[in-house]
Amino acid sequence: MSLPERGEPRSRDSCLKYISVLTLVVQNALFVLGTRYVCTLPGDRFLATSAVVVTETLKLLTCVFVVLLQDGRASLYDSVVVRYVDTLRLLVPAFLYVLQNNLVYVAVSNLPAATFQVTYQLKILTTALFSVLILKRSLSRGQWGSLLLLFAGVAIVEVQQHGGGPPKEPAVDSSGQSPSVALLAVLACSVSSGFAGVYFEKILKGSTASIWVRNVQLGLFGTALGMLGVWWKDGAMVSVNGFFFGYTPMVWVVIFNNAFGGLLVAVVVRYADNIVKSLAMSLSCVISAVLSVYLFDFHLDLPFACGAAMVIVAICMYSTLHCSGFPNKVGHRRRNPTKVTV
Repeated sequence: MSLPERGEPRSRDSCLKYISVLTLVVQNALFVLGTRYVCTLPGDRFLATSAVVVTETLKLLTCVFVVLLQDGRASLYDSVVVRYVDTLRLLVPAFLYVLQNNLVYVAVSNLPAATFQVTYQLKILTTALFSVLILKRSLSRGQWGSLLLLFAGVAIVEVQQHGGGPPKEPAVDSSGQSPSVALLAVLACSVSSGFAGVYFEKILKGSTASIWVRNVQLGLFGTALGMLGVWWKDGAMVSVNGFFFGYTPMVWVVIFNNAFGGLLVAVVVRYADNIVKSLAMSLSCVISAVLSVYLFDFHLDLPFACGAAMVIVAICMYSTLHCSGFPNKVGHRRRNPTKVTV
């Protein structure tokens, strides 16, 4: 065998990793910037609750299609209907994910895109804490240090955001926006994301159901709970203006990115380790900040830059240490299987 032939798989894997990074960066950046854009446009405003329902429905239909293609209709019926007790276990994370998706729209509507992108990384902290409490994991001193650095960076960004002075995004109509409401929404998002992710991981462990079946179960509850949210919060407006009131092509782009972006991540993550994902997350924070300067006239000052840099360093530190493994309570190194929630 010649050397080029021998190196071909390695070259292909390297190429797939670069594609994975690019995909994750574009998806994360578009998620924040696109959502901020459609939530602050003047004119008729779409209903965030209806957007969450459409997103959940698209994910559900896609996962159903994949399961039917892989296992057939009988397997899907058996996994979802016959084993209904197992399906009911997904009610809790489905509720938390729907709550989180609705709160994201609240937070992005009240907070600059770059600030939200940095602050939302608190979900790494909450996920780590719930992993310790629920999954009985142990974190190294380096990981605790990176989490402390992450918290400090977010605190600097938030203190600077609430410190007064000129508006961070003068190009955006800031009437009715509340940084305090946004902070509470981000905190609630981070807590719900962390708990739901760890709870979902605990369900996956010891389960024979595929990740696609689990996401079908999540999608069923997510769509139903989302519809309840529409009826409870915006039922009167839907009855007058219709379910798709205020939908523009850009709103559909954001919805499709939110729905299929998660599925796309599920596909590419098999080629990317934690270090690659942390790199993508860090790059998306930088890109969101830079593009916010041009799209929303965002004021990029020294406190924000320092806080964001601390968060990015913390993400890389934590992911690097997590990828290398860490000892559990009995002294063995734990290897975590690839987990993907969409």
